[in-house]
Amino acid sequence: MRKPLLCVALLGAVAALSIPAAASAARPHSYVVLLEHGTSAADARAAIRAAGGTIVRSNTAIGLVTVNSASPRFLSRAKAQGAVAGVARNRVIGRSPGGGSDRKPPWRDVENEGDGHRGPAKPAPVPSGDDLSGLQWDMQMIGATPTGSYARQQGSHDVRVGIIDTGIDGSHPDIAPNFDKALSRNFTVDNPPNTGIDDGPCEVPSCVDPVDEDDDGHGTHVAGTVGAALNGIGVGGVAPGVDLVNIRAGQDSGFFLLQPTVDALTYAGDHGIDVVNMSFFIDPWLFNCRANPADSPAEQADQATIIDATTAAVKYARDRGVTLVAAEGNEFTDLGHPTVDTTSPDFPATPAKTRTIDNGCLTEPTEAPGVIAVSSVGPVEPNISPFPRKAFYSNYGVEQTDVAAPGGDSRVFFGTPQFNAPQNRILNAYPLNVARACGEVDAAASGLAAAVAPLSGVVTWAQDVLAGLGIRDSHASLPDVLRALYDLAGDPKETTDVSGAHPKVAAELLSALVEWRKNTPRFPRDPHKDPDEPDQRTREMLRALGYVE
Repeated sequence: MRKPLLCVALLGAVAALSIPAAASAARPHSYVVLLEHGTSAADARAAIRAAGGTIVRSNTAIGLVTVNSASPRFLSRAKAQGAVAGVARNRVIGRSPGGGSDRKPPWRDVENEGDGHRGPAKPAPVPSGDDLSGLQWDMQMIGATPTGSYARQQGSHDVRVGIIDTGIDGSHPDIAPNFDKALSRNFTVDNPPNTGIDDGPCEVPSCVDPVDEDDDGHGTHVAGTVGAALNGIGVGGVAPGVDLVNIRAGQDSGFFLLQPTVDALTYAGDHGIDVVNMSFFIDPWLFNCRANPADSPAEQADQATIIDATTAAVKYARDRGVTLVAAEGNEFTDLGHPTVDTTSPDFPATPAKTRTIDNGCLTEPTEAPGVIAVSSVGPVEPNISPFPRKAFYSNYGVEQTDVAAPGGDSRVFFGTPQFNAPQNRILNAYPLNVARACGEVDAAASGLAAAVAPLSGVVTWAQDVLAGLGIRDSHASLPDVLRALYDLAGDPKETTDVSGAHPKVAAELLSALVEWRKNTPRFPRDPHKDPDEPDQRTREMLRALGYVE
């Protein structure tokens, strides 16, 4: 059972980071070092040793190592080594003034926003057969229903979805039928040495949680949204027949460090993971800036290393056929024109500072090349508009946003009994151990994590569709995808009721896959016409789905 200390927020909380600063100064510090491409293991050890450190963990796929060193000059010495491309501190953390056990990563705040007032949960029908599915407005919005995508394609275990998060409760009855324990891995250790991170008492002697455990709740909620089974109980997911793989990189305390995140990404590339869901940013910087004058040289080096290592890991995974989907964030910020960062650094004992930033500062892994970025929408308010609106907290950006998906919004239906009601959030799976420890009875949450998961399920659904039509290459071009959809839905010219022949999920699918491979031409090329003009077959498909007149 998870200790009550971690029950501050609905989907987990962060324990106090309580190593006194004075005491921690005498201990070894932890660093993450990015090596130059092609550096051998022997040269890496020699360079780290010369700088006064010891390698304790390594990722040979991209050359990222975790290092312990008690030398106060390690940073400067490491940067002087020819084999070293960048160094980031894993942060030895003391206690901040006024700090306490209720501090958690700021991006998680929205998940519990407004929980002091609970509106009534209105009765609802049971459209999928699972007894709580009538409350899943998110699935109904994208057509993941018995008359929509469930009737055509529910996903299969041939398509693997990796959940990079805080873990997955593999024993949950809605998760267990689809949980792939054999392929799952945990790349974290509770209370990682020399970092100052406090995840609370370890649940097992090794401090490495089992691969089917989630002591936070966030990862299980995401996994259920992607692929909760249709089994007559609880809820359903977007792709209820998919293979769910826990590729854990998040601490019990809710933080995501660079090394575990990179390890999870390269593992996905090496082990046939088709889709990866990432509903987080890599701590402690919400925006990573290479040369912000508000930052010290060491802080600039930290952020540059996070950018470079994440970019390398994302490329490694994409080159091996992994489709990467990530949340844009919960800060109500235009990622195309960010102006200020008041969140970073976000570790409890390192007070955040106000920094002026610009578009050269990146949120990772969301803004890494080739990652599908997702913004969030709330429930439809019929008295205002027949279309959903962007959720109040969701980040956005004309260039950054690839697709929007339902993520919940506690502030819709203002002035009505439904305002701030649980059904405005996203209902899905939640670990029993956390619910018992925290005295909770439901698992409704808001946030970009809830929005990204449906898109991961949609992309998974797409890959099963393509597989059924003989298209297994994850680098399939948009024309291939469109033709697959065209064949699946029927000839648009032969039907006038596209709502039946083309379920709403098909439109979401098309939106998701338009940027599936950003380096792939969007439309078939014809030397006799404009290279960006779609051919007639593609135009008919787009017209049937309502994308062109």
